[in-house]
Amino acid sequence: MQGAGKGTIGEALKEKYGMKSFEMGGELRKLAQESSDLGKRVKEIIEAGKLVSDEVVMEIVAHFIEGLGENVNVLFDGIPRKVDQAKMLMELLKKSDRRFTAVLVDIKKETALARLTTRRICGSCKAVYPATYKEDKCSKDGCTGTLVTRADDNASAIETRLNTYEEETVPAIEMFKENLIKIDGEPSIEEVRNNAITTLDPVMSK
Repeated sequence: MQGAGKGTIGEALKEKYGMKSFEMGGELRKLAQESSDLGKRVKEIIEAGKLVSDEVVMEIVAHFIEGLGENVNVLFDGIPRKVDQAKMLMELLKKSDRRFTAVLVDIKKETALARLTTRRICGSCKAVYPATYKEDKCSKDGCTGTLVTRADDNASAIETRLNTYEEETVPAIEMFKENLIKIDGEPSIEEVRNNAITTLDPVMSK
């Protein structure tokens, strides 16, 4: 669920285990700069303001995986969001002979609303900061961006996004129930980060 801190936890996991991150928005922007056939198609979709189909999404995922070494672990962020995407991603990972584990950072809807309406984001590097961070500038190394509130981080827009999560993403999560690890996202981000590493270390060490 949005507001659970999965981005922050993902950064900690990438750093500890040397994982590569797949984030759909970033991959779309990267591909749109390439002259490959896939890059040209992605650019046309973006410039036309259209949504990327599930089939193209999986083509992008496959392209990403093919560019990795066999022993490189991948952290997927923001995918799958729907049942069809979940089915296609599982099939792709099996075809690529890759084991997978789904991780759910679980929080209450009320917690998500509270966090999302008070968080701020760096205008430069897009790092997310909770309400407890009182400075106006980003603290990431080498970044001096100003923190801003996203235009869509208002109660009405957030309610819509959370309802979409319940309707579309929760059923997708259910598909991974045999390979699903739940982490309580209610405590402080530091505690959640530590719990995530402790919980996932046996999986990552296999």
